[in-house]
Amino acid sequence: MSDAELVVRSTRVITPEGTRAATVAVAGGKITAVLPHDAQVPSGARFEDFGDDVLLPGLVDTHVHVNDPGRTHWEGFWTATRAAAAGGITTLIDMPLNSLPPTTTVDNLRTKQDVAATKAHMDVGFWGGALPDNVKDLRPLHDAGVFGFKAFLSPSGVDEFPHLDQDQLALSLAEIAGFDGLLIVHAEDPHHLAAAPQHGGPKYADFLASRPRDAEDTAIAGLIAQAKRLNARVHVLHLSSSDALPLIAAAKAEGVRITVETCPHYLTLTAEEVPDGASEFKCCPPIRESANQDLLWQALADGTIDCVVTDHSPSTADLKTDDFATAWGGISGLQLSLSAVWTEARKRGHDLTDVVRWMSSRTAQLAGLDQKGAIEAGRDADFAVLAPDETFTVDPAALQHRNRVTAYAGKTLSGVVKSTWLRGERIVLDGEFTEPKGRLLTRTP
Repeated sequence: MSDAELVVRSTRVITPEGTRAATVAVAGGKITAVLPHDAQVPSGARFEDFGDDVLLPGLVDTHVHVNDPGRTHWEGFWTATRAAAAGGITTLIDMPLNSLPPTTTVDNLRTKQDVAATKAHMDVGFWGGALPDNVKDLRPLHDAGVFGFKAFLSPSGVDEFPHLDQDQLALSLAEIAGFDGLLIVHAEDPHHLAAAPQHGGPKYADFLASRPRDAEDTAIAGLIAQAKRLNARVHVLHLSSSDALPLIAAAKAEGVRITVETCPHYLTLTAEEVPDGASEFKCCPPIRESANQDLLWQALADGTIDCVVTDHSPSTADLKTDDFATAWGGISGLQLSLSAVWTEARKRGHDLTDVVRWMSSRTAQLAGLDQKGAIEAGRDADFAVLAPDETFTVDPAALQHRNRVTAYAGKTLSGVVKSTWLRGERIVLDGEFTEPKGRLLTRTP
C-alpha cells in the first residue's frame, strides 16, 4: 500500500466476498488493495474513516433518459448526473431517445457526446437505437462504442423513435447478433395494447387496464423465440408483469441468452396506492398490484430478474396532467433509487449485498463495464457511503432533477447517502457538489 494516494476505511465494506471491516487503498483512480481494517496508513496518503457507515461500490444505472440535447428543459446531463451522484450512482448509460437527435447514427452519437462532455458529474455511456430504417447504422454505432441497442415493440411516445414490427425486429436482431451485440427491448405487444380498453381520464384503474400484462407476456415470448433462433443476446427492459416470469425462467434454463431488469417503482409502489389523477405515478408498462410486486421480489431473489435500474424518464410538470391517457409516462427516480430499493429490501429480509448485486455488479456486467461494480483491486475507485439506518422524508424541493416531480413525495425512506466518490475523488458530500469530473465511456471491444 506504499503507493496509495487515498485510503478509506469502514467497519462495513461491501466486497464481492461479502461485507467486512476493511481498509481500501486507491492510487491513480483505481483500487489497489482491499486490506484488513487495521492496516497501517502510509504517510502522505489522504485518509478517510467512515466509521460504521457502509462503503459500497458506486451504483451503475443502465437505464436513464437524460433528454439532452433537444429536450433539455425536461432534464439534462448537468442535472441528471448531479441527481444520480446525490443518490450514490457513479455511472449511468443514457437511453437513445427523448433527446433530439436520437442516438441512431454515429453522427448523432457524436452530437450527444459533445453535449455531455463538460456537464457530466459522473461517468456516462450511451445506448444506440434500433429503428425500422437504420439497420445499416447498427454496426457503425457498435464500432463507435455504444453499449448495445434499444428497440421498442410498441409505440415509444415520440415520433422520431418508431417501434419495430416482428419482421423489423428479426432484421435488426440478426444484424446485432452478427457482431454479438446486445439488444435491449421495451417489450409490450401493440396488438394487445390496441385491444385493451382505452377510456382515458383520471382513474388509475382505467390506465392499468389499458396496459395489460398479456401485452408484456406476448412480446417477451416473441423476443425469446427470436433470441433462441439467432442465438442472440437480448435484455428485457423494465419488467412489470409477474406473469412473464415462468417464460423467462424457462428460457434461461434452456440457455437462451436473455437478461431482465425491473425498476424501483415496480418494487416499492403499488397500484392500490396510486391516487386518481396522480400521473407522477404513470409509466409504461404500469405499476401493478401488490401481489404482482411480491412475485417480482421473489424473482429477484432467485435470479430470474437480474438487476434493478431506474428508467428515469422525466418531463416538465405541465406534461403530468391528471388524464392518465395523455400525461407523459415516466418516473423520475435517479436520486432516490438506492434508498427506495433499500427501504423495501430490508423489510423483505434482504441485505445491502443483495442491493449492490442488483444495482451495481450486475448492471456493470450487463454493459460489460469490467472496471465498475465492485470494491476489489483493479476496479475504478467509485464509492458511495451510506448510512443505512438513517431515514428522511422525500421533499421534492430537495431533489437535483430539473423538474422536481416525484412519485415518492412525502414518503419516508431509509438509507442516506453521505458522500459519493468517482475514481478516488469525492464528488458529493452532504449535498455539496464539485465541478463535473465525469468521463464519457465507450464499450470496450
